[in-house]
Amino acid sequence: MEKRAETRTMKAVYNRVDQRIIDELAAIVGSAGVTTDAEKMAVYAHDETSEAHYFRMPDVVVKPANATEVSEILKLANRERVPVTPRGSGTGLSAGCVPIFGGIVMSMERMNRILEVDTQNLFMVVEPAVTTGEVQRRAKDAGLLYAGDPCSAESSQIGGNVAENAGGNKAVKYGTTSRYVHGLEVVLPNGDIMRVGGKCVKDVSGYDLIKLFVGSEGTLGVITRIWLKLLPLPKFKVGLLAPFEQMQDAIEVVPKIMTGSGVVPTSVEFMDSLSIEAAAMYLNATLPHGDAGAYVIIEIEANTQAQVEAEYEAVGKLLMDNGALEVYVADNLSTSQRIWAARKCIAEALRLVSPVYCMEDITVPTSEIPGLVAEITAIAERYNVIVPCFGHAGDGNIHATLLKKDMDDDVWESCKAKVLSEIYEATYKRGGNLSGEHGIGAKRIDHFERFYDPVALDVTRRIKEALDPNSILNPGKVVRPA
Repeated sequence: MEKRAETRTMKAVYNRVDQRIIDELAAIVGSAGVTTDAEKMAVYAHDETSEAHYFRMPDVVVKPANATEVSEILKLANRERVPVTPRGSGTGLSAGCVPIFGGIVMSMERMNRILEVDTQNLFMVVEPAVTTGEVQRRAKDAGLLYAGDPCSAESSQIGGNVAENAGGNKAVKYGTTSRYVHGLEVVLPNGDIMRVGGKCVKDVSGYDLIKLFVGSEGTLGVITRIWLKLLPLPKFKVGLLAPFEQMQDAIEVVPKIMTGSGVVPTSVEFMDSLSIEAAAMYLNATLPHGDAGAYVIIEIEANTQAQVEAEYEAVGKLLMDNGALEVYVADNLSTSQRIWAARKCIAEALRLVSPVYCMEDITVPTSEIPGLVAEITAIAERYNVIVPCFGHAGDGNIHATLLKKDMDDDVWESCKAKVLSEIYEATYKRGGNLSGEHGIGAKRIDHFERFYDPVALDVTRRIKEALDPNSILNPGKVVRPA
């Protein structure tokens, strides 16, 4: 047999995909489910991370239709020592679904069915490629709520949300994706198919394996089925938009909302002046107080009109007492969509301002947000770089986004490294972490090794080695392949 070329990096040794392997993949999923055309594969070479050095072409893209096919692909990959990168719709921001070592990209796009909506037990059973927006709509059609609400809901897939433990706009009140995952079907790197959990609300039978796989970024197993907990749908909701003259005033009001209003909002979001300007340009619209230093956007839900009115009036008064220029109230679908349009388009808007950017995902205790944002502003000024800040202020998750404007590549890389190092230092000094919802992926692996507790990092490596001894599944993410 002809010896195949090898890729040797980060201590890992992988074989290249040859025609024999391609033929075996086609036998598993059908020839229509296998792609080797370079032009068609290019879309699978990146996620939403903009920098070119995170782009990697796969050797082949394979599209399984069920867990059995996923299992056979992984058995083949293990036998041949070929890396496999699971992939949803590629909306991530950590290079988490980029095939760093080439090999096989396993696109889950054919596994896109909602299998059950159980209105008696308040559960939905789905395959991984269903979009988050479709999950939300199907729940709503049944008079229920799926509380996960990332800004990318119309394009992100639920399997990716689970793999990254996505947060989103409603995490203040409802928490992150992990709270709603009560069961999983997972294919392990050796091809074994495992089911854990289901429709039981309480379950302490053994280790919490569900939590192990939620947020594991596709490094421990391939998720093929998900049991999602649904909630009763709140009957009333109101959005508030509060512009502030100074960004620091806006940020400082956030902890006061959380502790002083007596209200638990569904969402507390913020946008600085650079984000407001970018959103207005992207939407080609005049935004209220478009020259404001910052926006705070709040959503409140309740089951009675009287309760929602009392709560938004209490929050509105607190905002005005703490320097808001005005408080705009959105109490119907049209006005609510106008308020949220600006917030939900920021990522796309900033790409127009600077096609190359570095969006961070730092998270701190809520009380530390004002100090951290002030420090990020000072760091940006010191290095003469543009760093818009926006995000989920109510749960301490800030998307500080470095923009590459009017910089040579070498200057950009040097400046970015220094700015990120200082931002991360400031974050950890305040009890924070590298990522609140985007994950470590390949993008943050160096910083993860620097800042993460060394004993916890060793445990993480040992879990990976135990489940994936050949390190074939999404290698180069979270921990380096052995």
